[in-house]
Amino acid sequence: MTVLKLPKWNMAIGDGEPLLCIAGLNVLEDLDLTVATAEHLKAVLDELKLPFIFKASFDKANRSSIKSYRGPGLKDGLAMLAEVKQRFNVPICTDIHEVDQAEAIAEVADLVQIPAFLCRQTDLVVAAARATHKARGLLHVKKGQFLAPWDCRNIVSKIKEACGEDITILCERGNSFGYNNLVVDMLAFDEMKKLGAPVTIDATHAVQLPGADPRTQGASTGGRREGVPVIAKAAVASGANGVFLEFHPDPDKALCDGPSCLPLDGASKLFASLKAIHSAAN
Repeated sequence: MTVLKLPKWNMAIGDGEPLLCIAGLNVLEDLDLTVATAEHLKAVLDELKLPFIFKASFDKANRSSIKSYRGPGLKDGLAMLAEVKQRFNVPICTDIHEVDQAEAIAEVADLVQIPAFLCRQTDLVVAAARATHKARGLLHVKKGQFLAPWDCRNIVSKIKEACGEDITILCERGNSFGYNNLVVDMLAFDEMKKLGAPVTIDATHAVQLPGADPRTQGASTGGRREGVPVIAKAAVASGANGVFLEFHPDPDKALCDGPSCLPLDGASKLFASLKAIHSAAN
């Protein structure tokens, strides 16, 4: 399996490397919340000596309702992320949704993320791969809820053909299983690593209940927050090279995916457990 590096940040992901922690907010709400969340997570992960990439989306384009909060948008959102990057000296992860966003996002984000529903959109994948490679970043691709683990070989090969190098990190986030439910197959990690890419677990979105939030009668996505640590721990024990987790100081008041995100004050305990499991598994 390929070990991928972010030389500027002295970080690497892959077998034999420390557990990579991609963590932050589901979506940018305001600068104060963003700064406070980044500051807290950086302090936690610095103390644990774990590599940290701050994640937040400037736009949540895949919403259940047209009335759902989406974020501040590309310009203002990237400005907020650039502020976090400069203030705390941390790499940034954020999502890309459209081809013409690639260059602007790659200038700020060291880890450009392709959402699960878009992982087979060739024009988007190629544009993101080329812009990210040019900026010496990496691509974090969520495996679609509709794909078998081995079908990710087409994603990996498409990106390499587009930019000439292996820059792909694959992300497991569960598979659709019946109505309004997702299930994570712990055997998927080794299957995807056979393709030569490091693999992370998005435990936050793996506990989603799509279109099943009782608070809005299905106009938003529900979730089982208590399951996030369970899936994260099991995935790390099963060989995941990194974790993707979303936090909020008050998850029930989060403007997006609150039922799936964790309280910020629980980050230290969870990451300490994940570090210990990763050490034991490796």
